[in-house]
Amino acid sequence: MDDQERPSKMRKLSHDGNVEEPQDQIMGENLPDAGNGSKLDEITEPVAEIKTQTGNQNSETSKLSEENDELRESLPAPGETAPMVLTETQTPGDPPLSKSQQKKLRRKAEWESKRGERKAIRKEKNDAKKERKREAYQKELAENGGVPKPKVKQAPPKKTVQLPVTLLIDCDFDDLMRDNERVSLAGQITRCYSDNRNALFHAHMAVCSFGGKLRERFDNVLVQHKQWTRVHWLDEDFVAAAEKAKEWMADEEIGGKIAGAFAKSDTVLDAEALEKLKAEGEVVYLSAEADETLTELKPYSTYIIGGLVDKNREKGICHKRATEKGVRTAKLPIGDFLEMSSRKVLTTNHVNEIMIKWLECGDWGESFIKVIPKRKGGKLKGADQASEDDDDNGDAQVEAKVNADEDS
Repeated sequence: MDDQERPSKMRKLSHDGNVEEPQDQIMGENLPDAGNGSKLDEITEPVAEIKTQTGNQNSETSKLSEENDELRESLPAPGETAPMVLTETQTPGDPPLSKSQQKKLRRKAEWESKRGERKAIRKEKNDAKKERKREAYQKELAENGGVPKPKVKQAPPKKTVQLPVTLLIDCDFDDLMRDNERVSLAGQITRCYSDNRNALFHAHMAVCSFGGKLRERFDNVLVQHKQWTRVHWLDEDFVAAAEKAKEWMADEEIGGKIAGAFAKSDTVLDAEALEKLKAEGEVVYLSAEADETLTELKPYSTYIIGGLVDKNREKGICHKRATEKGVRTAKLPIGDFLEMSSRKVLTTNHVNEIMIKWLECGDWGESFIKVIPKRKGGKLKGADQASEDDDDNGDAQVEAKVNADEDS
């Protein structure tokens, strides 16, 4: 084919769908002149068809390009990471959560989401229990000819006595505990309240440095603490709280009276003797690391218990803080009364319960035996010797009886 009959190159399409003009002249100008225009028609018709198809493709490509642009805008830049979902207690400056922490948060969220279901299940169980009681009562009536059995009279509840002494739980360790340890401490404080409330001789109870995540748990989960009676919730530290305790213990209406282990005799104390007892009141921070041993509890005194659950990571911190603030420290006389197979460090609620038991009986040994868990292997000193003496006396009595029978 001659160069004059060969058509020029097809015009190039740009990326935006517009047709670029060729560098040389257009196709028709390079074609030889045909009288009937047949050669021009053969070439221009396919070109027009190609332009139509290309235009449709370009419009579709343009739509896809716009969608991709929107998607790119929603994604982070190549050098950036996707934004993290922050928890309620997490701030943008906190380090990212680990997988285990994320699992805990998911489990917690799932637990909270099923609160209504658990409430419905409890209601169903209570309704079923009431129905069983009703059926049992109807059956009892049918067996007795329609006459119900007389109810057994229960003994009237014992009247509790308020004593002028304060048990103060220091909760100024919120930043040293993990979430599960705060949950444990909250449960121990609840137990302390229950033991003191049901005791025959109860003390004033106070919680100081009450804040942080521990307070959040009480406000969001243990909301019933707002109905607790005879409990003081304080934001101040244990030094300021001990000063406030002096005021409510000295109050004539709510302070309490000398009873229980404090009543060493039946004599009635006069005003002068009461003032002397108030002056002898003390503030003691209980610590296993203290050098001094607590021998007895005194009226108009405040005894501070460290509210800390740390699996012994922060050993001696209660003693250190009390010493820094000039507060006297002392330890319970566990070693004087018990033989322990483990450390003498007790939980907050166990220390609280031991103090309450002493207020009732005035005996450390009895208080320890009733409260300290058996898993700690505690036993009264001299108990084995007393047991051996009893066995020897029993054997001697049996032997004497046998000899008497033989003589007869």
